[in-house]
Amino acid sequence: MNEQKLAGMLGLAVRARQAAAGMEACRILAKSGKCGVILTDAEAAPGTREKAEETARQAGTQSGVLPPGMIMKATGKDNMVIAIREGSFSEQIISILSGL
Repeated sequence: MNEQKLAGMLGLAVRARQAAAGMEACRILAKSGKCGVILTDAEAAPGTREKAEETARQAGTQSGVLPPGMIMKATGKDNMVIAIREGSFSEQIISILSGL
């Protein structure tokens, strides 16, 4: 159930244009100071995961690891990293992630 909720929130965030997909887009959003959370797919390469976590650390934002294939399932994008802007979407995603 929580995975369905998480997938739904990710999909809504993308449709509401509150998400940035891909490592470079995530870095840009994080540097702007408007990033609420950076999420990495569990199937991402270790180097990609480290870059995403370092970007989140430098921006002072939270990061998380999603179940395998969640980004593709929820958004239709085959990226391994997605960032969500500050606001209700990121807050709700963080609360769902803490329950997984």
